[in-house]
Amino acid sequence: MSRLHFQPEEILETIRMVQMENLDIRTITMGISLRDCADADLETSATLAYDKICRLAARLVKVGEEIERDYGVPIINKRISVTPIAMVAERSDADDYTLMATYLDRAAREVGVNFIGGFSALVQKGYTRGDRALIASIPEALASTRRVCASVNVATTKAGINMDAVAQMGRVIKQAAEKTAAEGGIGCAKLVVFCNAVEDNPFMAGAFHGVGEPECVINVGVSGPGVVLRAIEQQPDADFGELASIIKRTAFKVTRMGELAGRVASEKLGVPFGIVDLSLAPTPAQGDSVARILEEMGLERVGTHGSTAALAMLNDAVKKGGAMASTQVGGLSGAFIPVSEDIGMIEAAELGVLSFDKLEAMTCVCSVGLDMIAIPGDTSAETISGIIADEAAIGMINRKTTAVRVIPVPGKSVGDSVEFGGLLGRAPIMPVNTMSCARFITRGGRIPAPLQALNN
Repeated sequence: MSRLHFQPEEILETIRMVQMENLDIRTITMGISLRDCADADLETSATLAYDKICRLAARLVKVGEEIERDYGVPIINKRISVTPIAMVAERSDADDYTLMATYLDRAAREVGVNFIGGFSALVQKGYTRGDRALIASIPEALASTRRVCASVNVATTKAGINMDAVAQMGRVIKQAAEKTAAEGGIGCAKLVVFCNAVEDNPFMAGAFHGVGEPECVINVGVSGPGVVLRAIEQQPDADFGELASIIKRTAFKVTRMGELAGRVASEKLGVPFGIVDLSLAPTPAQGDSVARILEEMGLERVGTHGSTAALAMLNDAVKKGGAMASTQVGGLSGAFIPVSEDIGMIEAAELGVLSFDKLEAMTCVCSVGLDMIAIPGDTSAETISGIIADEAAIGMINRKTTAVRVIPVPGKSVGDSVEFGGLLGRAPIMPVNTMSCARFITRGGRIPAPLQALNN
């Protein structure tokens, strides 16, 4: 802890940022390896996983609350990520892994965390038997649990895009929406389809504990859109060079708080400190919006021309400033643009200024991708697969993580909205292109890795 010495003025500034600018630690996520829980009997494996999670994470929530009290910084979420369940459960001969999901849900409830991530499979180059069983189980697993989050990695820069998996995930998303229709298709809010998924992401719904990670680790996701917004507001006439410096200095301060929280949690829990994820994570609350930052730069509304350039500068400056404040930066680290979780994005989408196509363009320069976007309930599985394929291509070519978390809301159409509540917010139903891409999607096979993959 001696490496992080705070001056009195820094402490006072942190208090001000918490009270007036919505500064918080968005999540402390404990990663837990379940590789030693594999068993030929699925229920035995699930029981071993439950016991291990409850043992290692028993004090996670309490420690988070202690840090909040001692340092005066809210920690909004305490979460868990686990080894991709496809790898753990496939030792059994079961073809349905919903049982594993129910035990994960019970464990999450027992230790008091709000989400547990890792009902996941990595199929960028093909399927194992366990991958097939897990993916087929996703709709029922998400419908029958409250805290379990699922993810599937369908592409990487090195492997290309598994179009068979892309096609299947379009159908899985539709099924997850239908099974949770009474709640607006909320099952899809707990499901992410990735390209270039990372192993140490602390944010949901895409977190899982990668096979290269230690037995147990603490990762931290910071936030602070309100802090960045306030800093920019105080310099309304700054040019872009000055603006970038303002954002870098602010990101440094926010990340420093995240580093402190992570190292304190690590020490109290007796597990290694992993990384700080620098991502600016918005909420539906006023003053906690990434969209508002872009608008303060000079855009009348996010989604107008110039939005991609503004987001690119914000993302780069956040990374530069944050990287100087932490010895171990990881996860996704950038700026999130989830529609339903950002009041500025919600308003721009409702006005028709922010389109689906513009969001896709903005994902080329931001963290993750098409996130928490509600679309008409009658959108075809093939169209959803086309959306996934486009986003995977952006990630594959640009060597970055991209993802899709879209929600085809049953019974809703353009002009309607859906309310999820809490951090998930509300979302207007956004139009998608109605021309068919079915012939493209059903070709199957794998889109080869690009030339960028040959960089050894």
